[in-house]
Amino acid sequence: MPASSEHDPFTEHTVPLTHLDPAAPLDDLEPLRAVIGGARVVAIGEHSHFIGEFALLRERILRFLAERCGFTVLAFEHGFSEGFALDAWAQGDGADEDLASHLAASIPIGLDGPLRWIRRHNQTAARPVRYAGVDVPAAGGSLLPALAPVADYLRRIDPEALPAVEAAMRIAESFAGGSAAVAAPAWARLPAADQDALTASLMRLLVRFRSARPLYVSRGDRHEYDIALRRVEAACHADYGFRAMADLFAGRGLTADTSARDAYMAESVRWHLDRAGPGARMVLVAHNAHIQKAPIAFDGRLTGFPMGHYLRDALGDDYFALGLTSTTGRTAEMCRDEDARFGFTLADTALAPPEPGSIEAAFADAGLGLGLADLRRARRETPEGEGPDRIRMQSGYLRTPVLDAFDAVLNTPASTIAEDVRL
Repeated sequence: MPASSEHDPFTEHTVPLTHLDPAAPLDDLEPLRAVIGGARVVAIGEHSHFIGEFALLRERILRFLAERCGFTVLAFEHGFSEGFALDAWAQGDGADEDLASHLAASIPIGLDGPLRWIRRHNQTAARPVRYAGVDVPAAGGSLLPALAPVADYLRRIDPEALPAVEAAMRIAESFAGGSAAVAAPAWARLPAADQDALTASLMRLLVRFRSARPLYVSRGDRHEYDIALRRVEAACHADYGFRAMADLFAGRGLTADTSARDAYMAESVRWHLDRAGPGARMVLVAHNAHIQKAPIAFDGRLTGFPMGHYLRDALGDDYFALGLTSTTGRTAEMCRDEDARFGFTLADTALAPPEPGSIEAAFADAGLGLGLADLRRARRETPEGEGPDRIRMQSGYLRTPVLDAFDAVLNTPASTIAEDVRL
């Protein structure tokens, strides 16, 4: 995609941006309004977690979409179950300093700034912005954030079913960690009898919830039932994920078997959207590899279907995937370390120059710095099978047809690790 070509769809449909500062004027983001059109869900990605520039850009885009385009829900790659306490805080419950305790057990993925902005915004907004978690509990690290409130619910609604959740909690407590990087290997070391007992308890609980719905709703209400059911489903999807990851590492994994987490996140997006009221529009924040529409493959083997793939099928053009990347700079390489709190450490790693064929090389070759590329329009003018075939993923690349995987890409000239990251 050389900048000198007479007709270059990429450069012709890329607009420069001016600011990174979330508090700066928003006028330079006005072209984004036409790019996203009437989409109900706008997903904002990142090629790596823990990048300072991406956090700033996300907060600016959130401001723009909420203040100028009427978006009313912020959803994050964060636990569905844990999200309700954060939403209550964002609506004004509790003291400002309570947010730190709510986030203390979570991987620091940039929630602090957006939540504080929502709380300030909601003090004067005619229509408040809600917060929604969409992920399995503790990024797959523990079933307890989902199962503990389910146990509280059953004590009131169905005490006879309490033994099933208590049995699951006893086993889940034995391998709980801060993320799947801790919990999955610990789960793999459990006796097979405990692994199977956990799955059996969760499935018995799930079937009980679904089949006894009229009883549960008559003893409580439909909304609290729906939340409790979604928490049980979260635990089931996370439990399936433990098995899928263990089999993958053992070399015997089924094709696309690690899709359970992304399928759950996509369903959670729709769950929240359905309950957000007429005209609701959602900003969805997650890694590029979760929001992209194309399947994920490594070394030519289909690994999984990302959340964005499911949302594209369910919502069509109402789903918009905006990837974030950087031409140069540094990234936070996540290095597995089971002894670390979250199961990994971060290595401050320099990014190599953009590889030929990458979306980053397209930005660099065109001499574009901070800018937004409208890939929907570029896609219509690019011959099938052409265009960038990879995008950064930490310090490496994920091979994917970028024009099909994303609807737009926002590039920053350089990336750096956020200064406030504490693991």
